[in-house]
Amino acid sequence: MTATKTVLQAPSDACPFDDSASYWDFGDQRGRREDPIHRIHSYPAKFPAFITTKALEHAERQGVDVKVVADVFCGCGTTAVEAKRNGKNFWGCDINPVATLIAKVKTRRYRDAVLGRYFEAIQDEFRRIQPSPDDRAWITDRIRYWFDDRNVDDLLRLDRAIRQRVPANSTYRSFFRCGFSNILKPTSRWLTKSIKAQLDPHKSPRGVMEAFTEQFALMRETCKQNRFPARAPKVHIRTRNFLAPAAPACRADLIVTSPPYVTSYDYADIHQLSTLWLRCTSDYRALRKNMLGNQYRVPAPDQNAIKDLGPTVEDTYSSLLDKERRKAHSVGRYFLDMDKVVAKCRKMLNENGMAVFVIGNTEYQGVRIDNAGHLADCMQRAGFHNIQKIPRKVSLKIMTPYRDARGLFTRDSTQRRVYGEEFVIIGRRR
Repeated sequence: MTATKTVLQAPSDACPFDDSASYWDFGDQRGRREDPIHRIHSYPAKFPAFITTKALEHAERQGVDVKVVADVFCGCGTTAVEAKRNGKNFWGCDINPVATLIAKVKTRRYRDAVLGRYFEAIQDEFRRIQPSPDDRAWITDRIRYWFDDRNVDDLLRLDRAIRQRVPANSTYRSFFRCGFSNILKPTSRWLTKSIKAQLDPHKSPRGVMEAFTEQFALMRETCKQNRFPARAPKVHIRTRNFLAPAAPACRADLIVTSPPYVTSYDYADIHQLSTLWLRCTSDYRALRKNMLGNQYRVPAPDQNAIKDLGPTVEDTYSSLLDKERRKAHSVGRYFLDMDKVVAKCRKMLNENGMAVFVIGNTEYQGVRIDNAGHLADCMQRAGFHNIQKIPRKVSLKIMTPYRDARGLFTRDSTQRRVYGEEFVIIGRRR
């Protein structure tokens, strides 16, 4: 294998087009704010939109002819939106159906007059109907746990109004389903801004139609401000497991992606209200099965396969076994899966293509988990060249560096420190 260059600090010759070592830390210094489309639906751990634009700039200045951008963990579509805005075709996938719904809505055009007519029709239907026994039949105890009876009935009315007044399989149905999804936490007893499923017994949930009307106004306004090119490039977003046993679905010139951080977020848990109400599943826990870093009912990884990943992975796995076997098995499987992800990404790239990964390190009961170092090692094993591992400061204000015992972000320095920095890891296929 050709020798691989790993840069732990970004020197000026690593980014010859930029004199600053903090190139990846902040967005456009000319004052452009992140587009409002990225705020139409809450989503944990979104990376900043400017990362994609900077990755495009970096790749093209390094000689990559970027026609197709891909994101194999596309989440809520940040990379997709920015690729389309920059005139690039896009392909992305995510195993989370809530994520891909949001991503599809964010990358489509909507006619304002049509949105207005559909919203009025939904309002009329909502006022006219009452939930039927068939409507209530599928409501589970889990839904009743989170919502009071009045809001359960009003959500049933709103859901039925959308389904009856907006054509099935239309982009407009997706638009209103996305809006419906984002009002579920405000209208429930979910602890506000918590990244864990926690009940707030003192919360006064918002009224359903009040919240939906406000959500619609927000989404409608962002559509008016849409800055996609007149001749917009193609966007393909799929709900699928990237590691499913199939060949890569497209050929890309640039991959920009942020894999899940092991031990950090349980996306199936975080999005359970949406997956249940949107009827993606009758049991949200079933969505965990193939999620990267799944912590539930994970079989022990093959010991020899763990050893093949190197002494750092083996030591981390061994240290976690001393703390909690289930967590150790989860992290071990994550390391093995990431090795497969990186190898498949390389196959997906065209010759001379580039991959840009954004990932942070985590910790569990005092055991440091070097996700970034492992990913760089995976790239070397897969045959990537000119690998760079560049630290960047986490620059989103919401990502404050501490988290309290309830899982809420805080600026209190006496609490557990998280997310002070992450890494941009870049490699080429030649």
